[in-house]
Amino acid sequence: MVNLGDTVPEFSAQTTKGELPSFHDFCRGKWTMLFSHPSDFTPVCTSELGAAAKLQGEFAKRGVQLAALSCNSLDSHKQWVKDIEGSMSEGQRIEYPIIADPKREIAKKWGMLDPDEKDDSGKAFAARCVFIVGPDCTLKLSILYPSSTGRNFDELLRVIDSLKLAAKLPVATPANWHQGDEVMIAPRVSNEEAEKLFPGYRTIQVKSGKAYIRKAKITEE
Repeated sequence: MVNLGDTVPEFSAQTTKGELPSFHDFCRGKWTMLFSHPSDFTPVCTSELGAAAKLQGEFAKRGVQLAALSCNSLDSHKQWVKDIEGSMSEGQRIEYPIIADPKREIAKKWGMLDPDEKDDSGKAFAARCVFIVGPDCTLKLSILYPSSTGRNFDELLRVIDSLKLAAKLPVATPANWHQGDEVMIAPRVSNEEAEKLFPGYRTIQVKSGKAYIRKAKITEE
């Protein structure tokens, strides 16, 4: 299992976009979202890769590259792409690589395998994992979904917006935050520093009298 802040496991692999000699080199200097799938030619996975294809422009706008993975062969991936592009992507080509991991070596390294979901031979499928990797090749966020629940890609864009904002400024984003909403100023920031960084910020009055909820409006391009 990869923990937040860990350097993510290195690997090389074959993908639908050619050989990937080093995942670290692929990630270095960029934000990356790696998302795994139980298997090719399954309905929910097909809908998810189609959804990701339709949102490629939104991820690119945020400077985030995508990579998908399932424990199938490269030939299987290539055949599957035809179904996704033909029926589930609204005509969008899949520009991101789909990583082939038929021996489950990468899935084991990353802790992706779901012990409750197995193929006919008894081998575990990969769960619906999401890993967001920073430009320094460390893990910034991970989310794990069961095979029965497809991912919300609008939510993944939202958390990316939050992560990138918090990487630039000493802030955190509150519940249900979206880009353009007020943010919370981090507790480590003094009031004096907060006034310099966020002129006109406001402090929420609470019953305890403690001034720990400070909000600021930020316009992020």
